Amino acid sequence: MPRHLGCLDYTVRGLLGKATDDFREDGRLVEKTTYDHVTREKLDRILAVIQGSHQKALVTYSNLDLQTQEAYEMAVKGLIRPMNKSPMLITGIRCLHFVPPEFLLEVQCMHETQKQLRRLVHEIGLELKTTAVCSHVRRTRDGFFTLEDALLRTQWDLHSIQDAIQVAAPRVAAELEKNLRLGPGTQQLHGPGWHGDNERPSPALESWTAGG
Repeated sequence: MPRHLGCLDYTVRGLLGKATDDFREDGRLVEKTTYDHVTREKLDRILAVIQGSHQKALVTYSNLDLQTQEAYEMAVKGLIRPMNKSPMLITGIRCLHFVPPEFLLEVQCMHETQKQLRRLVHEIGLELKTTAVCSHVRRTRDGFFTLEDALLRTQWDLHSIQDAIQVAAPRVAAELEKNLRLGPGTQQLHGPGWHGDNERPSPALESWTAGG
């Protein structure tokens, strides 16, 4: 799965068997359900459907005509991104851990909010014919920055921050240079000569791509 420009990585933990008013584990309980019928295979199938729907939505919002070779190659390399305002788009989602009632997801997405990620867990529960709440959302990557680049609270001082900036500077410069090289070609693909369907995804698709 290629990493798309502008994507952030999260780990999202869910708990099967209950629903709350705000999709949080500690929210006001509104429903309890059984989940004995839920299997890893069923969860993986739902995640595959979500990822496929969002990939189609990403193409729609990028205004790309994938019939052209250049656009197709950009899509394969993960170089396409929305050209207009879009709802949350998931470019990758998989289950890392499944021991009912608990499951852990890895989510690559853009234009997200934490509430939308919590709502995603809720909707996955509904698709599995049960309910689910979100107990944990953690960002693990922002661009090429990972948890290994994060400073501990005890390192929130001028010297540590300066050192971190110096270490990251070469990677930042390389990334900026790469994006500048991609810029002109990307603009040509989105010029006025492109003709295609610019409609929003169907309501069924938007149930996956737009959080509440």
